[in-house]
Amino acid sequence: MGSEKGLTMHNTNILETYGSKQRTTGSPCFYLTLLYLLFEYARPQSITDVSHLHLPAVMVIILTVALVFSRGISLSDRQTGLFISLLALMALHIPLASNNYWALQNFRAMLLTFVAYLSVITFINSLQRFMTMINVWLAVHFYLAVIGIIRGGKGIGGFLFDENDLCMTMNMIIPFAFFSVMAEKSAIKKAVYVLLTILFILTNVMTFSRGGFIGLAAVCIYCLIRSPRKLVSAVLVTLLIFSVLQYAPEKYWDRIQSIQKGTGDSTGESRVFLWKLGLDIFLDNPVIGIGQGNFPFRSREYEIAAGFEEGLDGTSRSGKVAHSLYITLLSELGLTGALLFFAMLYSNYKDTFSIRNALRGPADSAVSGRGKTRLLYLSYALEASLIGYLASGIFITVTYYPNFWLLTGFIVSMRRITERAGGSSA
Repeated sequence: MGSEKGLTMHNTNILETYGSKQRTTGSPCFYLTLLYLLFEYARPQSITDVSHLHLPAVMVIILTVALVFSRGISLSDRQTGLFISLLALMALHIPLASNNYWALQNFRAMLLTFVAYLSVITFINSLQRFMTMINVWLAVHFYLAVIGIIRGGKGIGGFLFDENDLCMTMNMIIPFAFFSVMAEKSAIKKAVYVLLTILFILTNVMTFSRGGFIGLAAVCIYCLIRSPRKLVSAVLVTLLIFSVLQYAPEKYWDRIQSIQKGTGDSTGESRVFLWKLGLDIFLDNPVIGIGQGNFPFRSREYEIAAGFEEGLDGTSRSGKVAHSLYITLLSELGLTGALLFFAMLYSNYKDTFSIRNALRGPADSAVSGRGKTRLLYLSYALEASLIGYLASGIFITVTYYPNFWLLTGFIVSMRRITERAGGSSA
């Protein structure tokens, strides 16, 4: 990648490539996008008991109007085309699925997320805005971490209430704090990001999530491998591990050690059983699956077919989700949905690679100085965040949560900014 010294030779601001007009247009839409992220993740409406107003959905409606009248909207990105194709598949399932209502509700949720994704890639169109968004993103997750610790591992509500879902979300934000430590020059800011990283990890511990622990381990390993500054990263990772060892309760380690029992405990055995049902459903519906949100409503017939009239251990597992991103994808959306998802994942990694290629440009290019350094480390953070999602998702159903889809928007936005500034055409 080249040394850090080479990345900091100049202090040219990437924003200079846009001109004053482009820097100021669409500012209200930029703030509306940030406001959506706040309402969707921090969920202040839950604290103030105005959840009946559905404020995230209201924000999306406003953003939809803004996008319609925006001159900067573009559907040409690979991820956007794949997202639209996935929505088309989900729309097809609405009349075909056994439970049309939940097929419709999941489609509606994904459609709202698509609007948010479009808002990110359209209105987050400069490095300054991107960095502001990341700072807001970190602040929101700081709030989520504090709430999670206060509530003993439970989240704020909605898709972030369950401890496993909160843990996965923490795993996805850890890389942003971790790589910010190395991107910053100020000692005070470095200390703040170190403390944030420790806080996010401690919140992970407070959830007692075994799947979250595996996701955390994957994130730490990936951060260490991908970091351009191996020695500094190794020291920081050691510090973080020491912090966990120092403060993690004994109950946490007992919980983590139970991973090796496999089917030896009721939770693990139940998950494996649900995965087997999911694979049976997939084999019967391999092309397009049974429809989004329909696993809980179709699993009973496969449970009976597997010889469990009374359910596993006398308790039926019908009505439960598959507890796996991958089993949910295969059973509900079939090979078609799975291929679209993994094509999007591939496009994301291709984009982060493209970003780093653009950063290898001449030292006097538009992307230089601290702008180049920040983009470099953010590209690693985005990749590590994907790893956190994929590893944690082995054990939880997060397919239709906004985490992955908004992160994809971050990647597309960042690639667009880098290409425009560097004159690249990926």
